[in-house]
Amino acid sequence: MHDHVRPAAAPTAMRATDWPAPAIQKAHERSETFGLCASARPDYDVLSKPGLELKREQNRVLCAHAMPVMESLREQIANTQSMIVLTNAEGLILHSIGDDDFLARAEKVALRPGANWAEDQQGTNAIGTALAERCAMVVHGDQHYLAANRFLTCSSVPILDPYGDAIGVLDVTGDYRSYHQHTMALAKMSVQMIENHLFTTTFQETLRVSFHSRPEFLGTLMEGIVAFTSDGRFLSANRSAQFQLGMSLAGLRAHTLSSLFQTTSAQLIDRTRASADPHLMLNLPSGAVVCARVQFRRASLADGGRPVAVQHAVRAAPREESMPTAAGLSRLGYLDTGDPQVAAVIAKVRRVIGKDIPILINGETGTGKELLAQAIHNDSPRHAGPFVAVNCASIPESLIESELFGYEEGAFTGARRKGALGKLLQANGGTLFLDEIGDMPYSLQVRLLRVLQERVVNPLGSTRSIAVDVAIICATHRDLREMIAQNRFREDLYYRLNGLVVRLPRLRDRTDLAVVIQKMLLRESAAVAERAPLHVAPDVMAMFERCPWPGNFRQLGNLLRTAAAMVDADGEIRREHLPDDFFDDMRCGAAQPGALEPRAGAGGFLPESARLQDVTVSVIAAALARHGGNVSAAARELGVSRNTIYRKMPAVEPGHGADDL
Repeated sequence: MHDHVRPAAAPTAMRATDWPAPAIQKAHERSETFGLCASARPDYDVLSKPGLELKREQNRVLCAHAMPVMESLREQIANTQSMIVLTNAEGLILHSIGDDDFLARAEKVALRPGANWAEDQQGTNAIGTALAERCAMVVHGDQHYLAANRFLTCSSVPILDPYGDAIGVLDVTGDYRSYHQHTMALAKMSVQMIENHLFTTTFQETLRVSFHSRPEFLGTLMEGIVAFTSDGRFLSANRSAQFQLGMSLAGLRAHTLSSLFQTTSAQLIDRTRASADPHLMLNLPSGAVVCARVQFRRASLADGGRPVAVQHAVRAAPREESMPTAAGLSRLGYLDTGDPQVAAVIAKVRRVIGKDIPILINGETGTGKELLAQAIHNDSPRHAGPFVAVNCASIPESLIESELFGYEEGAFTGARRKGALGKLLQANGGTLFLDEIGDMPYSLQVRLLRVLQERVVNPLGSTRSIAVDVAIICATHRDLREMIAQNRFREDLYYRLNGLVVRLPRLRDRTDLAVVIQKMLLRESAAVAERAPLHVAPDVMAMFERCPWPGNFRQLGNLLRTAAAMVDADGEIRREHLPDDFFDDMRCGAAQPGALEPRAGAGGFLPESARLQDVTVSVIAAALARHGGNVSAAARELGVSRNTIYRKMPAVEPGHGADDL
């Protein structure tokens, strides 16, 4: 998905006769039975804004997984006179993004959010026909039943949930004169990405086997993924797995782990734990041998029920099945929620896991450095060993040496009887995570370097050297190179630790905020069984998109936890449930240069020619228009004071609103 495939500058328009006719012919026959008239003006019945928001809320899991993929797809088809559409299972458009000029043309035939493009509404069209035929569909030009739609070429792919049920459609629509054969391929790849994300999210707490005949395809869209219960009963398989196994989902339901991979769950888990290589070779019923990667939890499901529903039924799903455990949160697949920066970090990390290469994680405080470290450990061959975290900034300098290296009895005043194991020995066989490594005292950096080079530990007060086998992951928010220049960090230790250096983006720079919030709210919902699942009101989500989040995930997590404790029985987080300091951050953020610039995930990046002042005025003007010129209401939406609006918009006269925020 990251290779940008762009259509040719002037592709040749294709004729209806170039496309297979049977499905189109059947669709036209259905259109006639619906009583539609090809030459008549269609009845454009578009949902009201509250009605559309309700539909989006009912499909919020689908939207959360699909929107980041749609943004990535938009980058690949930009400037091609086209748009991307997401619908629900009934053909109702939930979201659309694309080239502005083409969006304006599509508006004329109600190809926009809130409109229904099922066949009984719009006749033969790619969205409705793909849902009716349950397969990918291209409807080109005059293949559309309604004459009004014949300037379009649409490529639609149904989105299936992990149980094979259609939950929506991803569609790429453009001018019929500019269609390119790559369009359908890109749409299919995008849907495969959405479905794989849904699959791994749904089956967090199961025994999962990812496989392919070629090892290099593991971790890509091409890998097959099959989920089993802890005793080896089949739960589901993604499309690639169905293709490689040569069976449909219905046929696979008659199988078990043993019949598909010639091994039991206990044997598979034992082999995984015993092997230093994260990849295993497994036999398929056909006799073919595949390379596989196994992921499992001790708390794997013992039954075949649906752990997470991805349709509207998600609100009534059994909580003990739908909520990931703390360990489940710390897996690389779980952390990959659609942001391209994070995806790049995870891709790099996966290449070095298990290869004795130290990892150094950079990033601001609260960006999730420890969570990433835990995920690296849990996905590594050392996952059965301990994960020991040490925050070098939180331990007094006088104690950090004994904390790290341990000590013998009587090593110093106040030492425990019989001494104590240090963190390095506690992590033996597993992973040691040194958070805020930049705050480690300079004098101790020499000892740590020796341990890393010689793999032995000398506890304080002891003459013994104890062999230790640990993987090292470090993290810091400081500039270690600058500290080296200031003689505050050892250069030799730095180059021993930075085998792979990755940087986590700030929360405000990520494009997957909606997905992240949805996952965090799933955890919070698990705490109160009798309450409806938590969700965020649209106006509050708009504020979240604009918030600078100076405390990153730590701030977001505390805010959601507080709001979760205050919500009503409907589970909706509204403005009155937010703490006062959140609005302080909004005001401070609005006062910073660029604060009103749209987020990358909420409408794309600004063109280089756009001036900040122009953007600010445009955003304020749009807010005023939405609120009928009410300055106070616009100020509340933007998270700024009325004075800010008066200052930025001199033409707005004071006296339109209530008190300043």
